[in-house]
Amino acid sequence: MNLNESDMKTQEPRLWISDGWTARVVKNEDDDGWAVAMTANGASEPALVGPWTMGRDKKNPKPLDQSAFLTLVKTAREFVRRSEQQLHATLHQSLEVAAGAGRVRVYLDIEPDDENPSATLTARDEGDEGDEGDDLLAQVKVSPAFKLSRASAVAWVESGYAKP
Repeated sequence: MNLNESDMKTQEPRLWISDGWTARVVKNEDDDGWAVAMTANGASEPALVGPWTMGRDKKNPKPLDQSAFLTLVKTAREFVRRSEQQLHATLHQSLEVAAGAGRVRVYLDIEPDDENPSATLTARDEGDEGDEGDDLLAQVKVSPAFKLSRASAVAWVESGYAKP
């Protein structure tokens, strides 16, 4: 029988591996307490590190158990999900501005890349009532450091979509 990483299970007082996650109780380097690090299988860094409860002797950590592990997994998954949502929101921004008698939606899409990051500014017609809109009005490459704000979007639209 061939076991993959998700099938591995370890249930020790300071190390719990199950459900694609590893919980490791470690000495907190900042004080005399303990911390728990939650790492997804295959990840090099923990997704979440938080304080861990002292045991009854007030010296050693409380042992991990099934209930605590499941709570930690839920918390770590939620933290990862929120981090991914925040990253997506940072990389893909949009806002709507007035343009003449209509509305224009301006998008900033950033492609992160360690060696060659890029960004694109796009304007689409929002259309009037009864009109489908969403026509591409302009698209230009901008610096990945470009800050999309209401003022920068209005300035770009009013300039006739000249490269900012």
